[in-house]
Amino acid sequence: MIKASVEEKVKRRAKRIEMTEDFEKSWLAKFSRSLERVVGAAMKDEIMAGHESLSDSSDREKIVRWSQIAMARLEERVGPGERIEIMTGCSCQYPRNDLQEIKERFEQTGDIDLVLALLQHKFVSFLKDGLNLSDATVAEIVDRGWGLAGRRSGDRIIATKIPKSAYIMEYLKETDPVERRAIYCHCPRIRDSLKMGAPVSSTYCYCGAGYYRGIWEEILQHPVEVELLKSVLKGDDVCSFAVHLAGGKNRDTGDE
Repeated sequence: MIKASVEEKVKRRAKRIEMTEDFEKSWLAKFSRSLERVVGAAMKDEIMAGHESLSDSSDREKIVRWSQIAMARLEERVGPGERIEIMTGCSCQYPRNDLQEIKERFEQTGDIDLVLALLQHKFVSFLKDGLNLSDATVAEIVDRGWGLAGRRSGDRIIATKIPKSAYIMEYLKETDPVERRAIYCHCPRIRDSLKMGAPVSSTYCYCGAGYYRGIWEEILQHPVEVELLKSVLKGDDVCSFAVHLAGGKNRDTGDE
């Protein structure tokens, strides 16, 4: 088992990262830009109405309630394909500089399996060196198929997000599925919504899908499509996505 001191170190590291900027203001700014890019300024203003005072210091119930309303407006007023485009544009992104060597190797070989192996190496190094997890814990995480690389299924990559770094050990130990879902997500407003029993629409999860979309579009240098497969907001224990490497149809929407 991992020592308690190491577990606390992981939590403190993740908390420091969250506190480096006002998460709510930062995410709302990305959401606003993405809305304006896809559906224009007027529709952006309609969907964003009421966000102006929100920040990390705001009442958490107020943030969750606004998020529920914003997703409802988005679903009522914007088509499925555009919703995915908007939400994937709000995601945190893996550093592009850290993908350049893998991108070059793919340009040289065209080998998707090599890309997966290189991404997996980066992920395991992060677990061991960045989070100081034990070999047994790393093996369990890899066995579950979580993380950066995902697993290949034909022309798709099935990617499952790792639990929030600060809560990995709690998640692995937790036996109650409701409690497990409430500590899984990387997004504080979604964790809060689940703890309150007031989940936001799973449309929001395409924000997480954008993380994997960004990785694969940078490496392949062409657009890919993402599909939500599982979500804690729909009662699943994890969030997983299919990355369709050849592009094509958004499976949730039927849009080409």
